Amino acid sequence: MTNVHRSTLIVHGRLAMRESRLTAARDRHNGIQIMTLEQAAVRLAGGFTQSIDDESLRAAIQAALPATQMGELESIKALPGMIDAAADTLHKAWRAGIDLAASAADHPRLAAIARLEAVVLDQLPPGMMRPLDIVAAATVRIGHAPAVLGPLEIVGLTELSPCWRPLLQALTAHIPVRWSAGPRSVPAWLDGTGVTVARALAQAPGISAISAATAYHEAIEAMRWVRGLLASGVPASEIAIATASPADYDDHFLALRADANIDLHFVHGIRTVATREGQAAAALADIVVRGLSQSRLRRLAALCRDSGPFETLPEGWLRALPTDAPLSTPGAWNRLLARLTPEDWPDGTDHVPALRTAVATLVKGSEAASEIGEAFLKGRSLAIWRKALLAGPAASIDATLETLKQDDGLEACVCVAWMPASALAASPRRFVRLLGLNSSRWPRGIAEDRLIPDHIIPTPVLDPLPVNLADRRDFETILATTADTVVLSRARRDTDGRLLGRSPLLAGRGNETYLRRNATPVHAFSETDRLMARPREFAADPQAFSAHGCWRDWREAEITPHDGLVRADHPLVLAILGRTQSASSLRRLLRNPLSFLWVYAFGWREPQSSAEPLVLDALGTGDLVHMVLDRALRDLETGGGLSSANAETIEAAVARAAQAVAADWERERPVPPPVIWSRTLDDARVMAGRALSYGDDILPGARSYGEVPFGGSEPKSDAETPWDASAPVTIPDTGFNIAGYIDRLDISGDGKRALVRDYKTGRPPRGDIRLNGGRELQRCLYAFAVKALLGDDVAISASLLYPREPVDLKLDDPEAVLAEITGYLRAARSSLVGGAALPGPDTGGDYDDLAFALPANASATYCKRKMPAAAEQLGEVAQVWEAE
Repeated sequence: MTNVHRSTLIVHGRLAMRESRLTAARDRHNGIQIMTLEQAAVRLAGGFTQSIDDESLRAAIQAALPATQMGELESIKALPGMIDAAADTLHKAWRAGIDLAASAADHPRLAAIARLEAVVLDQLPPGMMRPLDIVAAATVRIGHAPAVLGPLEIVGLTELSPCWRPLLQALTAHIPVRWSAGPRSVPAWLDGTGVTVARALAQAPGISAISAATAYHEAIEAMRWVRGLLASGVPASEIAIATASPADYDDHFLALRADANIDLHFVHGIRTVATREGQAAAALADIVVRGLSQSRLRRLAALCRDSGPFETLPEGWLRALPTDAPLSTPGAWNRLLARLTPEDWPDGTDHVPALRTAVATLVKGSEAASEIGEAFLKGRSLAIWRKALLAGPAASIDATLETLKQDDGLEACVCVAWMPASALAASPRRFVRLLGLNSSRWPRGIAEDRLIPDHIIPTPVLDPLPVNLADRRDFETILATTADTVVLSRARRDTDGRLLGRSPLLAGRGNETYLRRNATPVHAFSETDRLMARPREFAADPQAFSAHGCWRDWREAEITPHDGLVRADHPLVLAILGRTQSASSLRRLLRNPLSFLWVYAFGWREPQSSAEPLVLDALGTGDLVHMVLDRALRDLETGGGLSSANAETIEAAVARAAQAVAADWERERPVPPPVIWSRTLDDARVMAGRALSYGDDILPGARSYGEVPFGGSEPKSDAETPWDASAPVTIPDTGFNIAGYIDRLDISGDGKRALVRDYKTGRPPRGDIRLNGGRELQRCLYAFAVKALLGDDVAISASLLYPREPVDLKLDDPEAVLAEITGYLRAARSSLVGGAALPGPDTGGDYDDLAFALPANASATYCKRKMPAAAEQLGEVAQVWEAE
């Protein structure tokens, strides 16, 4: 058993501490104490003395700021970031050994900071002291240093804050103090202190410099370099990647680490929001700061499924919520909860009380942030939430969460390390790669303190260890302490494509190797990287083979299977052609056969967002106006009828309809901001009023119907219909049954005449139109449906009404137009059955909701390339594209 001799080793940083303790354990150095100088001072001071940790300081500042008069800082003390700025300023002053209370008379700003310091110290436990107070207490008990500390050795430090220097000098009179500098620089103030300085020759590693395309490319090359070293037998514990500002690369390395399956330890910690627990806290913060909505509640429920009020809700309970409703106001939630029944829940049990409790808690906002966190979070997520509330105001807790970090759970001593340059300087490794050697990034620039600018206390006094000098010192230390290899890396451009300059630290470091982004790596860092680096091997993969074939076919002018060619008489094609069609589906068949196949055979749909839009799109505006028209028309018909209503009656009915429709819309669909939504409703009222007041063609004693179902469509209301809505409607000689809703149908009192109107909320076309290239089928098809259901003896008039102008475009000779449409539909059916589901003129257009499935910029490239061949193969179908 080795004899125990008490001694103390002073190191800097968590990594150096862990590695020193591991080395001491392996070498059986019993009795050695490994700690920082601050911890040694606290131990010597004795009793319940402890240093002020960052979390306690922030909590004390948060409690002290509201009650402390901050003078000229009073107006900003409640802003986000004030707690962080105050903590940073106090740390700087304490490390520099500045007595703020003694300096308070020098400037009102210092007096304000001194008052804050006094209140903060009162908030802290009595044993928690500033560095100056710890040094004073330790100095009183310095005679116990031989027993408490023993011989003191300082390893891995290149500088020491001024507040600790008096204690270090005083210790030399009682115990041996050794500063093991090795090849590092030695601070000048050590001369004459009695501290023994041990120097060693600098290492002579192989140094090379490279330039990468971007910071992300730097990270990729670093991972490839790590993989190469590991493959050559280098232990992971001897490999390090470092930079001056790791935050610029953290997200890149976090993603690459998962892809590479390499244990890459983040010495400085990872962001809490990169973990599931942190995401749960962030989801709750999003609601607290920005308000409750359905999308935010769904995110929170997915992350907190087994905690808080969600524990009592059954599996799949979110299906009880309408998918497209934003539910962004308490009123919308109350209306939803009021109409939910036990049948709406997956288990048939009424869970409205539990959901109502959850909603009532969440809508309390940032004022009840602590209560909300306790109600919805548990375990690690709750701990993160509490820490965020201590670090900043509740109103900006989402921003505070972004700054919090935690340990990544990997063991530093057996992993490849990704760390700040300062940590690497204190704990060297044999193989090192330094990133971010660009101008203004390494070394970083000096910045004034946020609360005490240079004209109050000179920056060199407040911060005697400035970051730019520290960066230079760390760089030189790393080069002097690395035993084998150092790779110096920089990015040529930033994420926006701007050129970046070289760091002055690269001067005289040899020629720089230019790395191309698409170069073949010697060692791929992951399976993905390996396949991308070996095109022949990747080409043999079935997925790659298929993708390459698709890309090649898209570039060809002729039609290929990747452009919509399918085998003739495909059962799925026959099935979708056999379904009941609508005017919209037949328009899609004529003008975009490929999309017809995607929508009705594959079931593809454009993703619908429940986020609040800035404005309603054209489709949303049309739906809104149609809903107002339908409700207003039903209201008028239950009274004296539209034919006898005057302008005031119509205006009142439209106003009532708009109010009711707005309430339904707000409950079930996303709405724009209040001001824009109010204007949108006003426009809808104006257009609905014009549509109902338009009277160029009034039928005597007419009865008006709105949103009239036919062909098997389900009625949208309990209003009376002029026919049996379940009766089929078949277009002769085409094999198509049609169904849908007629916007408005007026039938004269004698039943001999009928007026079919289709409302269009957009701008009217220039001149008269019949088929408009296959875009306009409603007038003719709806006229045919009315004649088929009411009888051949009824005279039908069909028109398009544009309320914005207003303009009413009547269809001349509907029977002739129907015969023309019948020919086109017959050809389209035959073409699709033959396997030609090809692009059409609407493919890739502004209103193609499935353009995301096409090549990028399809309308300008792919569609122009394919359209001649598609038109030739579609034959007669393509003729409708030129129809007037």
